[in-house]
Order: sequence, then structure tokens, then C-alpha cells
Amino acid sequence: QVQLVESGGGLVQAGGSLRLSCAASGRTFSTYAMGWFRQAPGKEREFLAGTRWSGGSTYYADSVKGRFTFSRVNAKNTVYLQMNSLKPEDAAIYYCAATTGVLSGSGWSYDYWGQGTEVTVSS
Repeated sequence: QVQLVESGGGLVQAGGSLRLSCAASGRTFSTYAMGWFRQAPGKEREFLAGTRWSGGSTYYADSVKGRFTFSRVNAKNTVYLQMNSLKPEDAAIYYCAATTGVLSGSGWSYDYWGQGTEVTVSS
């Protein structure tokens, strides 16, 4: 089983920045596809950024493209989400996700999920 632990959430003013981290278990982390999602109250889970295989290109949702940056450091079993120019509508619980295979089709159905970290943006 792959275990994922997010951290780095908190309260930030609109226009500010946060960097979220996701630490993963497993000695084969370098083979995982990884992604970031968020879910606001009353809304469905939203894909933000991720890869479809371990070495694949990063895809970004239009809502965060140009503001958020996905990165990974395989030696630390960690992925990051750098969030800049935050808006009140970015407030949500943010989750990281992983799969040990390759995502097929048009969806983002990762196999493993973290518990989430909350981001609050004040106006």
C-alpha cells in the first residue's frame, strides 16, 4: 500500500503563496504517477496538476495554470505544489494522489490518496 501525507496548508491572504508537500511511502516512488486535487465545500473533487505516468509531462487545470507549479523530488519521495497568486476561490482541502501504473483514458483515477491539507484564503 502506498501512503501519502500532505502538509503545508494554512491561512494565507489573497495574492499570497503557499507550498504544499506530499510525502509518499515506498521504495519505488520514482515509478509512481502523482497528482494534486482539491475539494471545496459543496463541490466535487477537482484535478489540479499531475502526471499520467512517472516520467510523463505535467498537466494543469486551466483554473491554476500559470499560478501553480507541480514538482517532485524522487530522492525524497516527495511531490510539491507551489501555489502563487492565491484567490479566495482557491480555498479548499488539497489532496495528493498516486498510482503505481499508467493512467489510461481521459480520467485522473489515481489508486492512492492522502488525507488532505486545508488551505484557507482570506480576502
